[in-house]
Amino acid sequence: MDAITFVHQQVSKQKEFPKFRAGDTVAVDYIITEGEKSRIQQFRGDVIQIKGEGLTKTFTVRKISNAIGVERIFPLSSPSIDKITVVKRGKVRRSRLFYLRDRVGKKARIKERRI
Repeated sequence: MDAITFVHQQVSKQKEFPKFRAGDTVAVDYIITEGEKSRIQQFRGDVIQIKGEGLTKTFTVRKISNAIGVERIFPLSSPSIDKITVVKRGKVRRSRLFYLRDRVGKKARIKERRI
């Protein structure tokens, strides 16, 4: 066993999140701390990529807010993530959906995957 993977296994106390992949619509509840106060805010959008493994695993969520595309990268092992909810499963053929950045309106939709 590699020394780095051994340390990752010992240190990681990850929360259990549902399985999701690129193309899925997720709602990420994360904790925002402003001075002494903290609150939970939700970021809902499409997963356009999942990158890394173990403690370094991250995923990028993209949403449209006031006709402007907003992307946010979340580390999966972050203590500031409260919960992740999978809203809709997407049917895509790629693992990186960067082409959605150039699409607007109905062309930017992702079909729903039937289970």
